[in-house]
Amino acid sequence: MLKAKKYQVDIYEKDEVIPRSVLIKRVKGCDGLLPLLTDKIDGEVMDAAGPQLKVIANYAVGFDNIDLKAAKIRNITVTNTPSEAVNRSVAEHAFALILALAHRIPESDLYARAGKYKGWSPNNLIGTDIEGKTIGVVGLGRIGMSLAKKAVDGFGMKCVYADMRRNTDFEKEFGAKQLPLEKLLQVSDFVSLHVPLLPSTKHLISTEEFALMKKTAFLINTSRGPVVDEKALLRALRTKRIAGAALDVFECEPAIDCDLTDKLELKQFSNVVLTPHTASATIEARQAMSQVAAENLIAVLSGKAPINPAR
Repeated sequence: MLKAKKYQVDIYEKDEVIPRSVLIKRVKGCDGLLPLLTDKIDGEVMDAAGPQLKVIANYAVGFDNIDLKAAKIRNITVTNTPSEAVNRSVAEHAFALILALAHRIPESDLYARAGKYKGWSPNNLIGTDIEGKTIGVVGLGRIGMSLAKKAVDGFGMKCVYADMRRNTDFEKEFGAKQLPLEKLLQVSDFVSLHVPLLPSTKHLISTEEFALMKKTAFLINTSRGPVVDEKALLRALRTKRIAGAALDVFECEPAIDCDLTDKLELKQFSNVVLTPHTASATIEARQAMSQVAAENLIAVLSGKAPINPAR
């Protein structure tokens, strides 16, 4: 799309995080940038690009890797890539994690592969049904709403949600109820996080929050790793304060564990499901993200308003 508009496009060749020194060197003279969420774009990078830099089109829905204040000072437009395809993909992935936890799919797979299955028994790898259970959606944005619809319509779950804004239309259609976070944690069987990473949401789920959850409840995080206090999660798992967790994102990503010296590792718990930040890793979602990012670049570089300004 960009080349069709006769833009000169410089693409980093390797499938890895761009080294900082290379990033700063390669951005020089660029009018627009299309970074990934792994690229920290701060004032230093913007200044390295030069005063002609007009737009940073982040290839992600979140944009905590972009210094918005630095961009505003330099009059640089920042955009992101929300789309129905991404919403659907992440919501499906979150629900896959819910099913994996409830029916102990990863444990059962490892058990069968290890040759431990010697015949059916009534108590082997007992899980839990999800129909009739309560899902607590923290952040009823586009992805949270998509997940909630699937839970209620597809699997007969009850829904409660915590959000700064009340959605009365959603409540009427799906029988959902808005609750303060503290109450949501107390009543939910599955707690799914769908909030952006902000100073106010860092460690949103920590020791006090785990203490409120049912011992039979599960935590699912497909938002951003630092929303969950990893140390507190490890303690909750070790003491069986919750029944388990599923994580697509990690506090010290790409490291799965922040501190390996304490001998408390997420990977050691059989009731924890881990995926490597792949909630939007579908052909449909990634194509949509690419298209939206390109459309944002083209719009701003053509003197038009951005399609998806980061807010």
